[in-house]
Amino acid sequence: MILKFLVILVLTVFSNAAPVTVKYGFEDQELLTDYDATRSSTDAELGEHFEGDMLLSPTEWEALYQDSSSRNGLRDIDKRWPNRTVVYHIVEKDFDKKQIKMIKEGMADIANKSCIRFRPNKTDEHVVIIMGSESGCYSNVGLSGGKTQVLNFAKGCFVHGAIVHEMLHTIGFHHMQNTYNRDDYVKIVWENIEKGMEGNFEKYSNNTVTDFGVPYDYESVMHYQETVFSKNGNKTIIPLQEGVKIGNRNGLSEGDVKKLNRMYCVDKEPISYVEK
Repeated sequence: MILKFLVILVLTVFSNAAPVTVKYGFEDQELLTDYDATRSSTDAELGEHFEGDMLLSPTEWEALYQDSSSRNGLRDIDKRWPNRTVVYHIVEKDFDKKQIKMIKEGMADIANKSCIRFRPNKTDEHVVIIMGSESGCYSNVGLSGGKTQVLNFAKGCFVHGAIVHEMLHTIGFHHMQNTYNRDDYVKIVWENIEKGMEGNFEKYSNNTVTDFGVPYDYESVMHYQETVFSKNGNKTIIPLQEGVKIGNRNGLSEGDVKKLNRMYCVDKEPISYVEK
């Protein structure tokens, strides 16, 4: 009951409309199945998160697709964390010591390559609640409305790049393969996509997101893998450039670092800081 309350609470973003999510399928199917060898895609719980791992309000969903030109970093300054600082609270009972260490290593990776800071909440302020529900790997995108928002890591999410992927959603990044010019770089194989999951491959609106002048990035930690949401095990995303791999979950790419710094750190030198 507490989990359901928190998920509902964090969806009050931008709008007075009833806070709901858009049902698009598995809770980040690729993260749960690729990084937990004991589970298959059919084991993952069905969820209501947009593109598998993002929590959006109805207004956000409409804004994302209201025109055909788009990128993958949020334009709206109000959706960025104030003072370049992500304030968090880890629900420690949900994790073991190794998992908490990995969460903080994900924070450190981002902080070491940008001006972004992470610190535990101290007062009555907006905070991201880092939980360990087995409902999947998911996050709000950018700073949400209300006083809390959710960043969730199920057991299958504990690979470094998967953690960084979700943290970049929290900071304000969408998925790479949905950018406005992706058809110049990848082919979407629509006939291989699981029925009802086609919405995960639509393009974003230029009014909502931007690429910050960084070229399409096959190596981005925000790029989905070749067989994501496949109904038959065949590829749903095919790179048009030979020899490249997509679906990096090792950590931030050079392009990710550039976008992160252009989004938050234009007038700041990169610093290394994770407050304990």
